[in-house]
Amino acid sequence: MAKLLIHITCGPEDPTRAALGFLVGKAAVEDGHDVSLFLAADAVQLLRPAVLDSLVGLGTGSLRESYDALVSGGAKFFVSGMSSKARGFDAEGIAEPSTPNRLVELALDHDRVITY
Repeated sequence: MAKLLIHITCGPEDPTRAALGFLVGKAAVEDGHDVSLFLAADAVQLLRPAVLDSLVGLGTGSLRESYDALVSGGAKFFVSGMSSKARGFDAEGIAEPSTPNRLVELALDHDRVITY
């Protein structure tokens, strides 16, 4: 199957767009694809437990439901280290803090990249 990288930069301020990135990832995992998500800018906030539990997009469903399916399907999560630091988000045990260079590496390593 294919390797898909989903790059999300929008956060809780745009719940439908944010949840859509997770929903597409969930669909890809369900179809047997290898999925990685790279969250940058305000998107790092999406991995906070309170946001995961409360965010619901219009027509895109619950962020928690998609996140749980991604995790159980083996998806990998990466977050911008600089964005996380600026927003006081500690990714320990949730996602791999990464640099812009790592994002480039991931993009080149995957078959397709989708951005939200």
